[in-house]
Amino acid sequence: MAYYERHVFFCCNQRDGGKTCCNDKGAAEIRDYAKTRVKQLGLAGPGKVRVNQAGCLDRCEEGPCIVVYPEAVWYSYVDRADVDEIIEQHLQQGRIVERLRI
Repeated sequence: MAYYERHVFFCCNQRDGGKTCCNDKGAAEIRDYAKTRVKQLGLAGPGKVRVNQAGCLDRCEEGPCIVVYPEAVWYSYVDRADVDEIIEQHLQQGRIVERLRI
């Protein structure tokens, strides 16, 4: 059995030289929001959900992006409402949010 039911990685990469990166689009702030929201909903912890920061996931041009394991589903988001939808649909109900999938 896996230690976590689902593991959510937020790309929070900061690239040099003006190259597109997720962190320039508020990724670290949204990751912090997601961590807080998952905890508020009682979804965090062993056997449940873990939200983590990742370095470059190499999809910054499509981002900001996250990946949810074990399903290996990639998402892009614009704001907190998109992340709320991912939390409610995917993390709570196990349904992939197709409109945000990349």
